[in-house]
This record gives sequence, C-alpha cells and structure tokens, in this order.
Amino acid sequence: MSKVTIIDAESREVWDGFVAKREEANFLQSWDFYEFHRARGKGIVRRLVLRDEEIVGVYAGVVETAKRGTHLAIAGGPLIDWADKRLVKKVFQDIREQGVENKCAFVRVRPQLELSENSLKLMKELGLKKAPMYLSVEYAGILDLRKSEEEILKGASQGFRRKLRKAEKAEIEVAVSKNPEVVKTFYELEVKHAARQGFVAFSEDYLKKQFEAFSENNEVLMYTAAKDGEILAQNFMIFYGPEASYHYGVSSDLGTKYSAAPLLHLKAMEEARKRGCIRYNLWGIVGLEEKSHRFYGVSEFKRSFGCEELKYTPAHDLVLSPVKYLITKIVETARKRARKV
Repeated sequence: MSKVTIIDAESREVWDGFVAKREEANFLQSWDFYEFHRARGKGIVRRLVLRDEEIVGVYAGVVETAKRGTHLAIAGGPLIDWADKRLVKKVFQDIREQGVENKCAFVRVRPQLELSENSLKLMKELGLKKAPMYLSVEYAGILDLRKSEEEILKGASQGFRRKLRKAEKAEIEVAVSKNPEVVKTFYELEVKHAARQGFVAFSEDYLKKQFEAFSENNEVLMYTAAKDGEILAQNFMIFYGPEASYHYGVSSDLGTKYSAAPLLHLKAMEEARKRGCIRYNLWGIVGLEEKSHRFYGVSEFKRSFGCEELKYTPAHDLVLSPVKYLITKIVETARKRARKV
C-alpha cells in the first residue's frame, strides 16, 4: 500500500506549481494569499500531502485569534481527490492536529467542493458541523471565459447591454495599474461607497497589504474608470491559475449614473483570456428569494451578466474545544442575524 505523508510547504514554486494547475482552484489557496496574512502578523499553516513523494493534495489556513476562541480558517481547501476516502480522512486528521498544535478551539473549513447531498454527507462523516457563519463566498456567479466576448454579451440581460452602451457613449477612460499606490484612491472611494451601502469598509492598510502580496508575482491589477479626471469606479482583480476573481469593486454616485462598472469587467475579461484563465468569478450572490439580504442588489447586477450560479459546500467546523466553540456559535449566530447575511 502506498504511503501518505503530510509535511510543511517550504517552496512557493512547488506549491503554486500544484495549486494553479487544478481546475477548481483560485487565489484562496495560493501561496501569496498566505503571505498577505503573514504580513498582517497572522500565524499560517501550509501543508503538502504526499503519496510516495508525489504531491496529491495541499491545504493552507490562517490562525484567527479571538478572546472567545482562536480558530484555524481554511478557505477554498483542502485541494485533494475527494473520492479517495482514505486520503481525505488522513488529511482531516492532519487538519485536526494542526488545529490542536495552534491552540485552536475549532477549525473552520470551506472546501472548494460543489454543494451536493454527497458533499454534506461527507462533512458529517468527517465529524464536522455546519458553521454558524460563512467563510469566504459560498454562492458565486461564474462566467465561462472559453466563450467569446460576443457570446457572453449575447447571454447577458438587455439591461446589462444597455448600461454598457451608455458607458461607451460617455467616453469613459479605463486605466490599469499594478502599483500598490493605486489602493489609496480605491480606499477613499470605498469609504464613500460603504457609507451609501451600509457596510464596514476594509482599512487602507488591509487592502494595500493584500495588493502588495499579489502584485509581487503579477497576480493583481486595479481597473479604474474615469471621466473628465474624476474616478467613477474601480475593480480590484486577482488572476490566479484558471480563474480571474472580481475581488472587490467600488463606485461613486456618478459612476452609477454613467454605468462604468460593466466596462471595467469587460476589460478585465480580456486580460484574463490573455493569461489563459477559463473562469471569471464574480463572487458572492444571494438567492432570488432573499430580497431582504443586504447583497441582494449587487447580486442582481451580477446576474445581469448571464452568469452560471455555483454553490460551494458551506463552511463546516471541526470542534476541538466544545465549551469555547459554544460561545463562538452563540456570538456568530447573533451577529449573522444583525448583519442580515
């Protein structure tokens, strides 16, 4: 019988050489995403799964500290052959051990695994409980970049095409930058955007550290739409492996008036195709029935692209300290209701 061993990852080239080739992967398990977390002073875990010295899986996580209980968060992982039950059990035993080693009350996992009855059954068999709060996006809008721009526009709504024509007539200029200094204008626009939409803005330091981590290896670009020298909208795009990710986006009132955002997305799709990406991830959407959800409006905008809707297996928790976990569950359940998410 082949031998499975799991070790710490030491090489970016080895890590990304495996991860970026997997069709389901995106930046959530990239090497640089965890360099970003490290730059924030967070503890990180990066593990290689070997079978007779051949890499057959990986997982990375960040240690999130809190008074009510520290936890290990594994978003978009592990990346493994989920049909290999022996391998899966071995990996989750290692995940448990890493949680214990990092003095965690629980481990939260949101696997890059499409939602199904079988995926939920597997989580249960592994001893995991459905998490009270999400970990990364669980319901995403996806565009197939193997389609041409013409095919994508044909599948988009009339409203989307109308907005695009409006933006083109307005003679909006689009600039592209990989310089982290561009985050300053993004942050300034985000603060105003957050005040209008009623959410808490990320700090400028948080955004800049993230941009810097991905810019070092040419995995990020900022798209800026402007008219007469005034910034209308900006998109923070990450390109990794098979996927282009619409990570963050902000706009001004004037940007909404001129429908600048669709233009930025088409420009980003052009770049994604050049890089060989096969998927454009618009990220979070909510159900058509969730009209009270604070992301309902932006979800309708994303649906206007004609995107396919992908549901990932939701976040599940591996409980290591039942008492501390109970406190977390109570707090997060209340917070989720208050935030309407």
